[in-house]
Amino acid sequence: MKHLYQCYASAAFGMEGLVSADLKRLGASGIVTENGGVLFNASYLDLYKYNLCMHFSDRLYIILSDSICTSFEDLYQAVFRIDWSFCFSEKEAINVTCKCTRSTLMSTRDCQAISKKAIIEKLKKTTKQLVFSESGPSLPIHIIIRNNQTRIMLNTSGDALSRRGYRTWNGEAPLRETLAAALVELSQWHPGTPLHDPCCGTGTILIEAAFFASNRSPGLYRHFAMEDLRFSDKEKLLDIKKKTLSEVMPEQVTAISGSDIDPHALKLAHRHIAQAGINEYSIPLACIPLQKLYLENDNGVFLCNPPYGERLSDQNSCRQLYRDLHELKDRHHGWRLCAISSDPAFERSYGKKADRKRRLYNGRLECVFYCFD
Repeated sequence: MKHLYQCYASAAFGMEGLVSADLKRLGASGIVTENGGVLFNASYLDLYKYNLCMHFSDRLYIILSDSICTSFEDLYQAVFRIDWSFCFSEKEAINVTCKCTRSTLMSTRDCQAISKKAIIEKLKKTTKQLVFSESGPSLPIHIIIRNNQTRIMLNTSGDALSRRGYRTWNGEAPLRETLAAALVELSQWHPGTPLHDPCCGTGTILIEAAFFASNRSPGLYRHFAMEDLRFSDKEKLLDIKKKTLSEVMPEQVTAISGSDIDPHALKLAHRHIAQAGINEYSIPLACIPLQKLYLENDNGVFLCNPPYGERLSDQNSCRQLYRDLHELKDRHHGWRLCAISSDPAFERSYGKKADRKRRLYNGRLECVFYCFD
């Protein structure tokens, strides 16, 4: 349990620095930032804590092998050399996923099949067993082949960490929770300062802000793949979860609010806030058009994910909305306004150049995060 593994935290493009800072905050060692993720060292118990507490990473992995593979035989041997018995109890369903980029091996299906064959042949050799039922929980193996560099990893998270475990419906313009957390962080908002989302939809940004304010770990109410592994000590993992839960301070969720023109979205936002373990009355929501919104506070942060107008028929209304955001900012002189958009005409429609910009991805959609100070 005290053994340190070399691990990997995957990250969306542009969020690697945030993931690195998250790992430093949690006490990880050996942190090295790469394109698309961050390397670090951690024990098995550390990994469970990080799965619970990481705000920005997509998944956490244990690196089992890192080598050059230019043929299927190279890949077979790299997988075969791994001692799979340390995490396999003869019943797990072997689930291999693969991603190939600019490499000699580019067929993900063939790489998956060959890798699974190598795992089973190695297990036959070490366990003297010829048939595996694969009736148990998933043993998720992920292989990344980039420029022939082949990294074979054990997925300790299972589903993406953006799946916090509370959401029932994403709405028409879903915002991944890890990206919403990044927007809160990059807005330079500080808990206790007013934060208002004028296009709050189903409440994703508001909930992530409440997690920061209350010291609430995002993964508290979900299951992780590592909990089912052979060497998992469920009692110790439960102790870590209980300790993490005891550190939550729900009374610190103050001055966070939202509004939207869609009453159905607001109904879902109320539900999501409650399902996320947050007192729904601590985050007031209102059905108000953006054009009529006015807040009494002298200063604060407007933070939103407005519609992007991806369809040509929607662009005019969306660009009018961007102009309305500028007017909202003008009505609140002491407030900062931050918004993410994939529309290249956002600043022109808003009517002013942003003071700060950062390129991010909402799924596969390239966006820019604009901050007007």
